[in-house]
Amino acid sequence: MRIDKFLKVSRILKRRTVAGDACKAGKVSVNGREVKPAYSLKPGDVVELKFSAGALRFRVLELKETVKKEEASSLYEILAQD
Repeated sequence: MRIDKFLKVSRILKRRTVAGDACKAGKVSVNGREVKPAYSLKPGDVVELKFSAGALRFRVLELKETVKKEEASSLYEILAQD
């Protein structure tokens, strides 16, 4: 699954275009490397998302095309939040 789609499906970011813009701006890295919106994500990958107020690191647990709002947080595990 593409990183921009995962960020939207998991509800970490509200829209896929916002996720794509974050990737293009260099604010998203996977396993320590900056990635483009089309990066193919795998379970076990560690993603870091940089915000103006801090950063969020999480591990991808599962990839699903669609999930209900209540199940969205089951797709990842938060490792660190600044």
